[in-house]
Amino acid sequence: MLIDKCLLCSLVPALILAATMPLLEESSVPRDCTRTVPVVIIGNGPSGICLSYLLNGYTPYLDPMAVHPNPILFRKLQEAKHLPITEQDLEYLCEGLEGRSGNPVAVLFDTLLHPNADMGFEFPSVLQWRLEKKHHIPHLVLGKATPGGAWHAMEGSMLTISLGIWMELPGVNYRDLTPGKRRVVSNDRATPDEISSYYKNYVKLMGLQKNFVDNTYVTSVQKLHRSHENSLGNEKDTINGQLNGVKNGFDYCNKNSTENDQNGVVNGFSNELQNGMETSSRRGEIGEEDDKRGKEEVKETTGVSQGLSQGLWEVRGYQQFQGDTHVPFSLFAENVVLATGASDSPARLGVEGEDLPYVFHSVRDLGVAVSCHGMGSSSDPVLVVGAGLSAADAVLCALNHSVPVLHAFRKRADDPGLIFKQLPKTLYPEYHRVYHMMCSQVYPASPVANPTAPSSSLFPDYTSFPEHCVLSFQPDMHCVMKGSNGVLRVFKVSMVLVLIGAYPNLFFLKEQGQYLGLDPSRPISCRQNPVDINPYTFECNGEPGLFAMGPLVGDNFVRFLKGGALGIASCLLKRLKQRMKKNRKLIAEEGGCGGRGREGSGGGRRGFV
Repeated sequence: MLIDKCLLCSLVPALILAATMPLLEESSVPRDCTRTVPVVIIGNGPSGICLSYLLNGYTPYLDPMAVHPNPILFRKLQEAKHLPITEQDLEYLCEGLEGRSGNPVAVLFDTLLHPNADMGFEFPSVLQWRLEKKHHIPHLVLGKATPGGAWHAMEGSMLTISLGIWMELPGVNYRDLTPGKRRVVSNDRATPDEISSYYKNYVKLMGLQKNFVDNTYVTSVQKLHRSHENSLGNEKDTINGQLNGVKNGFDYCNKNSTENDQNGVVNGFSNELQNGMETSSRRGEIGEEDDKRGKEEVKETTGVSQGLSQGLWEVRGYQQFQGDTHVPFSLFAENVVLATGASDSPARLGVEGEDLPYVFHSVRDLGVAVSCHGMGSSSDPVLVVGAGLSAADAVLCALNHSVPVLHAFRKRADDPGLIFKQLPKTLYPEYHRVYHMMCSQVYPASPVANPTAPSSSLFPDYTSFPEHCVLSFQPDMHCVMKGSNGVLRVFKVSMVLVLIGAYPNLFFLKEQGQYLGLDPSRPISCRQNPVDINPYTFECNGEPGLFAMGPLVGDNFVRFLKGGALGIASCLLKRLKQRMKKNRKLIAEEGGCGGRGREGSGGGRRGFV
């Protein structure tokens, strides 16, 4: 099936349709197919979804009927109530606001969506959303699975930390998509299955599917040197020259796609993209009028690209189809957004035997074990290492299946830094149940003469080991631990879960992204060393055109990561508006809108000007 070139151009400008040959190396992707897309978002979790919503043209205004409970903020909002929030001075609006995020725009967006939420109120949002095409910026969202990110991989029996309504994204009420599942008002939390379903349905309801490319793995993101950018074409080229380049590129790609269609591989980059193209192709045969419209749309897209340009990034990777088919791709982006989350690389103890087959680093592995291998009260205990909420989830999962638990952690049970101290008992009774056992069902601290001998000091269901560290895991499924008094203890276990945190996996960036952190000498860590950003635009201070949001900048809760979407969208829209204003001035100086002066301006969306 041959898809018209202009139709491709009008739908997703500059998308690379890589040669659809299985198991090709990335280096074999034909460069002729590579063109520029204004924004590429890496990660299709709630961060990427929310940003796509804003870049798709959904624009927040102050609801004329709303009154914000913060009188100072409300007065500021009324001063420019005719303007969308994305066009206002975010730094000015953020002044004086306080909240549970270190990023001021995250606090601002949260209080606009959920006023006074920290005080226990459930006031309606003061925002009114309008779909405005003039605020649309073409973009792609690349994700490893379907929209929802890491929520698809979480253990299904636990509940979210945040209330269900705090997990929702703008425009679609969480409760509207989960009818009949609401729990008691004091504990209206959600399961991972409910949340992942909500995010997946959200993308469909908001019409964002055309921006998402699923099952996509990014392997390299590189900033191009100026000489390389010049070889691809520069901003002084005329629109006609750029249009011909795009058409020639798609000529080559369509030829490859058509030749490989007989092998059962879908034309183009993804099934999702094809579905979007089919929607537009129903208009009928592409004649001269449609061809003209396609060129005009490419002109508009080129104007957007020039307005956003901070240099070029090359994004490489592959898309995985059914079976073992890998389709490599390569594309150029003028802006790249890191929305990868923080759960890609579990933290490790770095001790002997950690790679043995009975040692795991995910709560989900415990759920699989108890359901598939019949673990129960007669099994050897499960060892859980860690004192955070993931470790508590593992303890609860094991106890719910009557599997005995040994729980080891480095801190004292009464350490004020434990997360349980920050959680209200009424909202999180299950976590306080775990914390109570951590304090009350403690293994005795007296020395043991023979550390390998069976101990009668273990509680039948759960035993806590505060101030203990793991020394090694043995092939015979024995674990060696050492207490604060130096005494060694050895226990036979059926399974080990090391749940001591996770790190983002930014292997596709130079130095694995370490140079982007607040401390470039240390790996990126959501709590200890987040990405160093401008707090109002979320652009990396060390790399223009590269943005980061969500856990990468310290916003681990969905409630606050939405602020990154507001900051980035606002930055890109303002940048585009400034560029278009500059282009208009250049046109006027060159003697009006005729001839080459107009072509050199880059066209542009009239709605942005």
